[in-house]
Amino acid sequence: MNFSFNVRVYGVLMDEEKGILVSDELIRGKNYTKFPGGGMEYGEGTRDCLKREFMEETKIEIEVKEHLYTTDFFQESAFRPNDQIVSVYYFVQPKHELIFPLVHYDNLTGEEAKKPHADMEAFRFIPPHLFSPDKLSFPIDKVVAKLLLSQHVL
Repeated sequence: MNFSFNVRVYGVLMDEEKGILVSDELIRGKNYTKFPGGGMEYGEGTRDCLKREFMEETKIEIEVKEHLYTTDFFQESAFRPNDQIVSVYYFVQPKHELIFPLVHYDNLTGEEAKKPHADMEAFRFIPPHLFSPDKLSFPIDKVVAKLLLSQHVL
């Protein structure tokens, strides 16, 4: 059996009034809410990966700030058995004012939204008073949410 590591890099983008930016995704017919980011490609460092992922997904050019957390426990991939997930989180700031539409895909209709393998992604802010680990889908994201709340960064 082959085992491999899957390195993921995520950004925590916070706004004092709007809250924390999250990605709502439809992956393989299931809804997930997570921090924006994704998989590191061969030849990339973690910061370059995060800049690329934010640009690809959100069209936001970011500045990567301080390191927040790296996974310190075993987590198997939800999508690829035998892959161990290692996630790295950074605080990030947009280089420019955010002007893209933040639409939640639950509001989308039509045949495309009903396809079981139609992957979709939308972004929104969770207001500070509503943010909690329960708002996120993946175990590592929940750890980061608890860390953010314990540090009183919101």
